[in-house]
Amino acid sequence: MELEGDLFSLTNLRNMEIIDINTGAKLGFIKDLKINCEEHKIISIILPSQTFKISLFGKNEDIEIPWDNVKKIGVDVILVDGKNLVEE
Repeated sequence: MELEGDLFSLTNLRNMEIIDINTGAKLGFIKDLKINCEEHKIISIILPSQTFKISLFGKNEDIEIPWDNVKKIGVDVILVDGKNLVEE
């Protein structure tokens, strides 16, 4: 993964739009992160679902993108390989 800067705050990451490099589609903004606290690594980013499908208990289905699929973090966007997006 390429970085255009050295460090990013969580607030900065959450304000960057996520773009799929395969289709150019705008996937939205980061809703949450999965972090491995023992290894101090981000495991995946969580995005709100693009569909308006609501489950039995009123919870929206979210999209999880593994951190390995993040290809580049730019100034105001994050480019990801969204081939195999997983809805939680």
